[in-house]
Formats: sequence, structure tokens, C-alpha cells
Amino acid sequence: MNIEFIGLREINGPLIVLDGVQDDCYEELVEITVNEHDRRMGRIIKIEGERAVIQVFEGTEGISLSGTRTRLTGHPMELSVARDMMGRVFDGAGRPIDGLGDICPEKRIDINGLSINPVSREYPRDYIRTGISSIDALCTLIKGQKLPIFSGAGMSHNELAVQIVRQANMSGSEFGIVFAAMGVKNDVADYFRRSFEETGVLSRVIMFLNLANDPIVERVLTPRCALTAAEHFAFEYGMDMLVIMTDMTSYAEALREVASAKGEIPGRKGYPGYLYSDFASLYERAGRIKGRSGS
Repeated sequence: MNIEFIGLREINGPLIVLDGVQDDCYEELVEITVNEHDRRMGRIIKIEGERAVIQVFEGTEGISLSGTRTRLTGHPMELSVARDMMGRVFDGAGRPIDGLGDICPEKRIDINGLSINPVSREYPRDYIRTGISSIDALCTLIKGQKLPIFSGAGMSHNELAVQIVRQANMSGSEFGIVFAAMGVKNDVADYFRRSFEETGVLSRVIMFLNLANDPIVERVLTPRCALTAAEHFAFEYGMDMLVIMTDMTSYAEALREVASAKGEIPGRKGYPGYLYSDFASLYERAGRIKGRSGS
């Protein structure tokens, strides 16, 4: 049974606080009605007895304490997935932004996913050719593994990411790429889209673009949506999916801002103490599973 709550206890940055909530669960999706023309989505990120702290995806601007209606959906945030996602561009929360309309979903999948059980992992053997000699010869990218690229301010890491998307290939398998950009400026986002379109690789790429002026909460969802799409194509269709996420510093800063709004005790440089375990929850979703052909 769905129960609608009228009014809020507190508004703090991208967070709202709701009192008197029962039978709620962590990461549960919430529908927030500000007025008849403004409906927003959020998720529960903290539970204290009958008090729930909700992260609003579209931000809290214009939300009032008295007139806002909140409804718990009873399920976590899910991503609509389908074969025709390939070649499409989505925002950080998985909504199409390329003007081609909504996709016809085959299913909806919880974006939080699960790390792959080490016992179920297939030993990584085959390499993915990036076309960049320093990577292929010295830091070879293996199917099912992770490869971090560290960069400094002013260095051409965006051009490197585009070059990897353009040149990456793997013989003997159906190959696809999921590209997730977090906190990028409009000109950088246009550069990514234009580069993929001009070189003809967009047809094998699924893009998730979170812009710098998009809600900070959406940035936390972007890598999870990207990995969910990659897992679906890998383990449902047997494809080898290369996921490129740029850059994780923007993600970490978004996590720091949300943690600060929640009043959590900061760690080094203000980042939350669980930053690295949060990273692990993303990185450990990469891999190969025994008995499955994709990666």
C-alpha cells in the first residue's frame, strides 16, 4: 500500500528530511510532488528510526516545508534497459537527451548492482587493444579488469578518452563501449558527442553525460547507471563491454558534498570515510563470470 506524506521536517541542500516514516528501506525510490506541474524523484540515503533522509535528484529549489507531498515507491532506483540503447545519449540518471525519444525497455534493473563474487570470476586472459602503444605494451588492458589513468590539470585526458573510444577493439567478439562523463562542461560534452559522431563510433557507444550544471546528486548515479547498462549487455547479450568513466574526481567531490549535507564526519580533505569502499562497490562490478560469454 502506497502512503503519501504531506509536508517535510527539514530541507538541507540537496536533502529533505521526512518524519513518521515506517517500513521504508535504504536506497528506496521516492516520488516528490512540489505542485501539479513539478514532480521530482529522490532516494532514501539515511534512516534514523521513523525519520528518513531523502536525496532529491533534481535539487530542492522551490520545495516548501508545508505543501510538498512525498510518496515511497517500494523499490530502489532502476534503469530501463534494451538493445536499442546502443548509439544513444542519456543524462546522468539514464534519461534520453538526444532527442530520439524514450527507449522501449525490455526490463528495469536496480542500478546499485552487486560486486562479482571472487569465486565466480573467470580468470582474465584476453586483452583489449586500445591503439595507444604505451597502454597496449606497458599497462595492457585485460578483458574483465580495471585500468586507472591518472591525470593533472591542463593535461589532455579528454582527448585520450576519446582516442580510446575511437580505437579500442577486440577480435573475435561482439564489442561495445559505455562512456560515462561526470561533471563536464557543455563544451567538453559537445566535444565528446561530436568526436564520436564524426568518427562513426557512436553506433557502438552508450553515452551517459552529467554536466557541471546538473544536480550534484545525479553525478552520484551516473557511474551506477553506466555499469548497469554494461552488465546487461555483457551478461544478457554476451557482449564484451568496455566502460570508460571520466572523471572519478568529480564523482568523489559530489560524494563529499552530499556527505557534508548529511552532517557526516569528514575524513582526509573533507571526503567521507567510506569513499574508498564506495569506489570498490563500483570497480568490483567489472569482470567476467564463469559460464557467461560476456565481460
